[in-house]
Amino acid sequence: MQRHLVVFLRAPRMGRAKRRLARDVGAVAAWRFHRIAAARLLRRLGHPGGVAPWRCWLAVTPDREAGAVGRWAGRPWRALPQGPGDLGRRMGRAMATLPPGPVIIVGADIPDIRAAHVAEAFRRLGDHDWVIGPAEDGGYWLIGARRRPHLRLPFEGVRWGGPHALADTLAGLGRARVARLEVLRDVDRGVDLKPIPLR
Repeated sequence: MQRHLVVFLRAPRMGRAKRRLARDVGAVAAWRFHRIAAARLLRRLGHPGGVAPWRCWLAVTPDREAGAVGRWAGRPWRALPQGPGDLGRRMGRAMATLPPGPVIIVGADIPDIRAAHVAEAFRRLGDHDWVIGPAEDGGYWLIGARRRPHLRLPFEGVRWGGPHALADTLAGLGRARVARLEVLRDVDRGVDLKPIPLR
């Protein structure tokens, strides 16, 4: 079955993305980081080495921006709207509606994600039901599901945007077999941005 990689991305428009970061560094610096980091991530993960190890999807919010962001991202990315609801509802929708095969979802604000991380996540789904990449702030930078023989979503009641998202999601997974990847950091505040070169 085809493997599916989904990057969740807020359209890189001034003042609409990375609002918490913008409070620390200003709207222009936050927009610049978001746009550059997303472009670099899509280049790294979009069929590295010229092969096609996974199908590349770009889940965009707001929905009306999906077409424009898809054109900006270019091949091999196929843009689709995230749809309504909180983050868990939107991720659950992607997992439930994509064609058959394992699904990995990552965020676009994790500068250290490499193709090797995604390849390792798919490998771990060979003998686990789920895979998760914890973030330093108590959330996670990657979540993936084998989706067979059935898919039981763990996102109900998750407290998003704080230090409990990982623990709440793991609680929702119950007795499922879950593999963990290495801890990475996301960029939500000015202090997170400082070590990251933007050139």
